[in-house]
Amino acid sequence: MSNKFIPHTEADIKTMLDRIGLKSVDDLYSDVPQEVIFKEEYDIPSAMTEIELRRHFEELGKKNSRLTVFAGGGAYDHYSPAAVAHLLQRSEFYTAYTPYQPEISQGTLQYIFEYQSMISELTGMEATNASMYDGATATAEAMFMMVASAKKRNRVVLSGTLTDAVIRVVETYAHFHGISVTVVAPKDGVSDQEAILKEMEAGDVAGVIVPCPNRYGIVEDFTGFADKIHALKGFLTINADPSALAVLRTPAEWGADAAVGDGQTLGMPLQFGGPYLGYISCSKTMLRKMPGRVVGATKDIDGKRGYVLTLQAREQHIRREKATSNICSNQSLMALYATIYLALMGKEGMKEVNRLSCDGAHYLYNKLIATGKFEPAFPGKPFLKEFTLRTKLDMAKVNEKLLENGFMGPLVPGDGMAEFAVTEKRTREEIDRLVEIISKEA
Repeated sequence: MSNKFIPHTEADIKTMLDRIGLKSVDDLYSDVPQEVIFKEEYDIPSAMTEIELRRHFEELGKKNSRLTVFAGGGAYDHYSPAAVAHLLQRSEFYTAYTPYQPEISQGTLQYIFEYQSMISELTGMEATNASMYDGATATAEAMFMMVASAKKRNRVVLSGTLTDAVIRVVETYAHFHGISVTVVAPKDGVSDQEAILKEMEAGDVAGVIVPCPNRYGIVEDFTGFADKIHALKGFLTINADPSALAVLRTPAEWGADAAVGDGQTLGMPLQFGGPYLGYISCSKTMLRKMPGRVVGATKDIDGKRGYVLTLQAREQHIRREKATSNICSNQSLMALYATIYLALMGKEGMKEVNRLSCDGAHYLYNKLIATGKFEPAFPGKPFLKEFTLRTKLDMAKVNEKLLENGFMGPLVPGDGMAEFAVTEKRTREEIDRLVEIISKEA
């Protein structure tokens, strides 16, 4: 069997076949039915020159529609300063890939340390790991942390105000780890705290996961909630938008044991769904249960500041079968993205992002109510940049018309509800145009 796309020489192949006692490469596939083996030439396009290839991809790119986004649901169209993408491509960040060799990877270790420090400041928690794949899987990992910390308790309670995507991912992870998950339905658009606490009274609940802001955009009030959960010997995890934490009460202030969420809101483009960034922060009591690794700062023999992997106790190469997580990698480039974004924006910049988003969201909210075609889904509930309204309009048709005019309209979860999101990128003119199109369809 000869294949021009396989780089091994005939001598290489013979040596390998001799070692395993076979005469030909075909023998490797002797158990595969002949009728399913492809025997034709591969239909691979002819090679292109660089300029031809660039032109080809430009034409493909023109098929994409650039929409003005008014949808949220966990992914938001925030602005990213041009400097982020430029700095992201510096060679010390691209080439210093692995943090396991501190003598040659100080660039990687430094930005991970800075990322951890910034996320910890946003969440108010004592420690943050080197980052996760996305917010949904980070939430699932927090579930493992609570179960491992609680001991002999194998159930986790989720608020129904978490997004459907997060709930489904957590349930999937739980199923294959033998963990029971109970989802408590919302009450008036927020977590039903009484019902959650009643579930905990059974004595088998390791912890509770709630969001802030929640799936409807509502900023929930968790005053005293953590104390009640702790009194029942459980843990509390809050799934929080890190951008919103610049102006909202932090998970630590609510008394949470862990904070998780998706870092996409820290300026990361929507990009057809990724890549995103998950974060996990926790108190010192849960630190040893946190997946991945933690980078710390130290001094070398000459007294110069340096960075090292301080903790990686749960990775499979350390604890192996005793580990409660298999995570040993991280979204390092996205963690760098978040670090540069936060450093450029600063505290005042992050507050401004939320002020503009909040002003725009409330402006759209009032304009839509004024049409007479919408009413508040949850009257009196506070929101920041996302809100939910009720309507008798056929929102599927409305969204079709919006799409024709270059808008990505609201999410439509059903039950006559429409979920709108507004970020600092949306102008008053765009909002007015959105309302105009919707009014014509009404």
